[in-house]
Amino acid sequence: MEFTTTFTLNFMAYDKDKIFEQSKEAIVSRKLFFIEDIVSFLPCSKTTFYDYFPPDSNELNELKELLETNRVELKVSMRSKWYKSNAPALQMALMKLIATPDELRRLAMNHIVSEETEKPIFPGIDLDVPKDNSTG
Repeated sequence: MEFTTTFTLNFMAYDKDKIFEQSKEAIVSRKLFFIEDIVSFLPCSKTTFYDYFPPDSNELNELKELLETNRVELKVSMRSKWYKSNAPALQMALMKLIATPDELRRLAMNHIVSEETEKPIFPGIDLDVPKDNSTG
């Protein structure tokens, strides 16, 4: 008796251009920040996404630029809200972002001042030895 097993692989064909347009639309409409987020809104797997858009591809770079635009817009919006807020924690957070190094030092809760002075290693012992000019 002979047994035969047949496997049927179901491949779903995706349109790369359509996936790319859906990716851009998801980024803009849902204010996404990460590549992983894009994939969760697409009808394809992560593997398919990276097959279509390898790490240094122009398409992936364009998607990354859109994600970066969303990040920058959010940061600007948050800093604006922090500036207008009366909450001390938010004002302090903004100050830490925009402060000069000297201002940051002054804001720090703990500040260590290190003053170096020359101290003898062996106190009480005179280490200044006169030069011996004798030849003999």
